[in-house]
Amino acid sequence: MEYESIAKEKILKKLEDFQKYDYKYSDGRILGSMCTSAHPFAKKIFYKFLDSNLGDPGLFKGTKAIEKEVIKSIGVLLSNENAYGNVVTGGTEANIMAIRAARNFARKHKNIENGEIILPKSAHFSFKKATDLMNLKIIEIELDDNYIMDLSSIEDNISSNTIAIVGIAGTTELGLIDPIEELSKIAIKYNIYLHVDAAFGGFSIPFLKNSGYNLPNFDFSLKGVSSISIDPHKMGLAPIPSGCILFREKEYLDVMAVNSPYLTTKKQSTIVGTRLGASAAATLAIMDYLGFRGYEKIAMELMNNTKFLKENLIKDGYVLTVEPQLNIISFNHPNIDTYDLANELEKKGWYVSISSCPVSIRIVLMKHIKKSHLKEFILDLREINKNY
Repeated sequence: MEYESIAKEKILKKLEDFQKYDYKYSDGRILGSMCTSAHPFAKKIFYKFLDSNLGDPGLFKGTKAIEKEVIKSIGVLLSNENAYGNVVTGGTEANIMAIRAARNFARKHKNIENGEIILPKSAHFSFKKATDLMNLKIIEIELDDNYIMDLSSIEDNISSNTIAIVGIAGTTELGLIDPIEELSKIAIKYNIYLHVDAAFGGFSIPFLKNSGYNLPNFDFSLKGVSSISIDPHKMGLAPIPSGCILFREKEYLDVMAVNSPYLTTKKQSTIVGTRLGASAAATLAIMDYLGFRGYEKIAMELMNNTKFLKENLIKDGYVLTVEPQLNIISFNHPNIDTYDLANELEKKGWYVSISSCPVSIRIVLMKHIKKSHLKEFILDLREINKNY
């Protein structure tokens, strides 16, 4: 069916009308998102590389070289300058690639056909997508009293079908770090692939540790870690979609490779075929522009805001679920139902999320949230408190 061309002005008006329904990070009222506004410089570079296709690197050799430099730079950040990997759409795709690598590696070297992966109850839902796609079984480990992966039952759940263990460095709901050092020892002991989901914490933990925060190790400095996912489009301030998957060994990419005979390279390991080169270019640009010290400053600012909110919540009688390790706070009021509190906050224009384990109000202190916004938020919480 044919349709007529529309004038640019009408199209712009139409799209602007749709966009009015979107919430804006700049308002400082999106309190439950792990994403934020991309840095203006990163947006500028993103636009310059919109037509580049990393899925056909022979035609876009320069952009492919950019991707390699991104992986090397992030590899250095994660204690392995010789890491292998790709810039992908985000943590979900990165986690799916990691599980696919683990499955194919186990098929090749251990003849495991009906694989199982061991992960904490706090793991991101992307692993459910991965296991559904690959017909794998999830062995879910309970959390301990501090809401991190309970080590006591992991070895009891390892079987001849175990293809991978997953640990989280910055859990989605509470921003906590699983005991990756201990998981690394277990992975080495049983010769099992260990994947670390650092989609949230990857662009925060290294900088906070450098500033003196006592946070556990989670990266390739631990010999048992096989792969790490990390999202530049979160605290890295790159545009969406910008995620990364890094592997310790090239073979993890090789076991996923399929023939791509009509392209300029004859094998492809990524899930997505056509891949946006703009994500890699913008990520490299913003990493080079901010540098380690720039990211360290941002990480400290976010933690200072976290501390400010935490202290005021406690002062006003709200109860923290757990002491925050990163820039996420989870809390409840002793006399107000969590969902009722979330509804009251939404009436006042605050967009929070509710964590499920445990049920609580969840606030992610991202770059778009300023201290002035937090002061307004605290005043509204006090007003709600008076009415109950």
